[in-house]
Amino acid sequence: MNQDDFLYPRSRYYGHVKPENLVFNANLQEFAQRVNYICNLETGGKMSPDEAYEQIKQLWKQLKHSKKQLKIGEEPFKNDGSDGET
Repeated sequence: MNQDDFLYPRSRYYGHVKPENLVFNANLQEFAQRVNYICNLETGGKMSPDEAYEQIKQLWKQLKHSKKQLKIGEEPFKNDGSDGET
């Protein structure tokens, strides 16, 4: 087993398979893993609560930026109220 696979395990993706969804899922899993490590460091007294908060806040901003770049949640072909009939 690779050390990275052990330290940063990835769960299988079960959602709608699109490249942007797969990338965002990987980013989300990495976010969760890092938040877990930060929480453990703070709980163990290795990091101050303020430092933990700031690091998690930075990770959240990165995740939001990733979501925006990948256009997750946006529906470009969403019906805008017109049904296409004339």
